[in-house]
Amino acid sequence: MIKILVTGASGQLGLCLRNKATEAPNFQFVFLDSAALDITDTNSVAVAFNSSKFHYCINCAAYTAVDNAEDQQDLALAINTLGVKNLATACKTHNTILIHISTDFVFNGEQNRPYLENDTTSPLGVYGETKLKGEQEISNILEKYFIIRTSWLYSEHKNNFVKTMLRLAQEKEELGVVNDQKGTPTNANDLAMAILTIIKSNSNAFGLYHYSNLGETTWYGFAKCIFNITNTSITLNAINSSAFKSKAKRPAYSVMDKSKIASTFNLQILDWKESLKQHLNSIG
Repeated sequence: MIKILVTGASGQLGLCLRNKATEAPNFQFVFLDSAALDITDTNSVAVAFNSSKFHYCINCAAYTAVDNAEDQQDLALAINTLGVKNLATACKTHNTILIHISTDFVFNGEQNRPYLENDTTSPLGVYGETKLKGEQEISNILEKYFIIRTSWLYSEHKNNFVKTMLRLAQEKEELGVVNDQKGTPTNANDLAMAILTIIKSNSNAFGLYHYSNLGETTWYGFAKCIFNITNTSITLNAINSSAFKSKAKRPAYSVMDKSKIASTFNLQILDWKESLKQHLNSIG
């Protein structure tokens, strides 16, 4: 029986992993949210790791409030960097393989082709900086790890762009959405299944990987697709990001190349539009 510790279990990805756990009967999961496991507290981490022999730790715990991170730098650093260091240290002590979720925000968005894993990183804000430092802590401490950068995550759980658009469509007749930032939406359920596939493979192809759904779009294109699939009647306007006042700068282009993870683990990755359609049909 493979035992897996999931941190940040009350977040989007943690909840999706919980949903998918039934599809992996040979895995025994322990799901701990931040109340049960505070990754910034070394004692809390030690208690969790001493409770059982875990083969894998999937770290879904993160500070993800991009704009708030500019004002709460210490908190973002504590969770995204120091907390990750605590987990990596515990994983080394207990010979546990760490699967850590990172972000496309480690890039500055100035590239005009999909980002590869070895492309130069240059975060634009505190969130991206602290996530990148977390990656670096892992690679400095561990040899057995998988870091998976992902982007534009959505699911049936928690707050996300898809749920926000559907809610706003009920409240407004007209909506403006940014059309000058390109990236790729990621169905968190697809990411959860990709993680389980990696574990099932028992692979030692450790290192850094990119995962999202396939293709690319803008936030405006994403919203338009949501409303088309759901037959939602709303006036949608494409606007520039300069029209929004935000504390943190976003990368203008953060599409990532997924060929490495697809070929290494024989993953069949869905196009973002197809996965979105399946998601919206499933929540009906």
